[in-house]
Amino acid sequence: MFGEKSSFQSHFIIFNIIILIFISSCARQPVTVVQHESVPDLPARPMPAPAGTVVKSGLEVFLERDPDFEHLTYGLLANQTCVNSELIHGVKLLEKRIDLQLILSPEHGLFGAENAGDAVGNENDITTGIRSLTTYRKNPEQIAEMIKDLDVILFDIQDIGIRSYTYIYSMAYLMQAAAIASKKVIILDRPNPLNGNQIEGNLLDPAFSSFVGLYPIPYRHGMTTGELALLFNSEFEINCDLEIVKMVGWEREMWFDETGLPWVPTSPHVPDAATILPMISTGTYGELGMLSEGVGITIPFEVCGGPWIKNPGEFAQALQERAGKGVIFRPTFFKPYYGRHKGQVCGGIQLHITDRNIYSAYLTGLLLVSVHQELYPEIDLFQNEGRLSMYAKVMGSDKIQKDLQSGKDPLEMEQAWLEDLGKFGVLREKYLLYN
Repeated sequence: MFGEKSSFQSHFIIFNIIILIFISSCARQPVTVVQHESVPDLPARPMPAPAGTVVKSGLEVFLERDPDFEHLTYGLLANQTCVNSELIHGVKLLEKRIDLQLILSPEHGLFGAENAGDAVGNENDITTGIRSLTTYRKNPEQIAEMIKDLDVILFDIQDIGIRSYTYIYSMAYLMQAAAIASKKVIILDRPNPLNGNQIEGNLLDPAFSSFVGLYPIPYRHGMTTGELALLFNSEFEINCDLEIVKMVGWEREMWFDETGLPWVPTSPHVPDAATILPMISTGTYGELGMLSEGVGITIPFEVCGGPWIKNPGEFAQALQERAGKGVIFRPTFFKPYYGRHKGQVCGGIQLHITDRNIYSAYLTGLLLVSVHQELYPEIDLFQNEGRLSMYAKVMGSDKIQKDLQSGKDPLEMEQAWLEDLGKFGVLREKYLLYN
């Protein structure tokens, strides 16, 4: 008798828990502002994607349409990441469905073979023979001339979710060009590989607008390219004829490895989606040309060091005490095969991210510089004056440099941008396409 009652109570409790979980899962995920004070003591590890879960990209959704394409001429701004779930390139798929007359490419080129900042020469897609031009280092007026004979331009490039990566500005320039030439732009949307909930970093000061930071958005914005296109078009008054082809199955809490989609390296030093979080931390100070960020070894952006660091354990311990939430700083030595400090043994640390949901990537980048200055004051990370302008553009302000040079604590620096970050979180809400 008591056993039957106990069993009934257990089943009743389990039933109610299931109902609560179901109700919670239906609610929109709130934006998460990543900051040091909000980090919980116990990490909440990400849940793996359910077996068989696969996100359908905007490219695949577009290819399933059955409209009347015959009377329209198309261009496509894309690179090597424009593939379906079976890794077949979009050019091969699209040229069978639409009148594709022109391929456009961004920084790194159509095949992703060029290094950051390098000029992109003439390229051809030999499988189709379709004419190809690059938009990199071209302004909107020049791009408008390229697309003047087209009706519609598609955009399909996998972004990495950080402000200084230039693909979203290739998209913005294309949209500006389309507004000038009175053409339509269709964005074939893809996931934000860092998830769509977490945002962090200062907003860009418009005085430092450039092709590595065009608009006042956070360093980590938590939006897809399609969502950013909507925001750019409205908030910054591009006002082009714009359509977004949404993904199917993507949810805001998903990291890239939970989508079921294959990862194609987005540029030569972003071989995997897992590279991006440490890249936020190390890629920023890399602009100063002093500390190595690992470009030149087999784990780009996962290390920090220089030839003058003889006791990596000291550096690692200091960092662990200041910025150790969600990451282990392992003391190490490494020797770059090329690039900064080529052929020299560098002491430093490797970042092992143990909990990506609580790791403050942007703040950690500032702490790397701050702790370095405390331990190695004889090495001035800001001595290359010719690099300071680019550093300010990447950071979205020259205030970051000035604060770090004055010895200001990055935790205090962070407080200055939290209000603006919160306002951006509210602003972006009306442009979000996914739950």
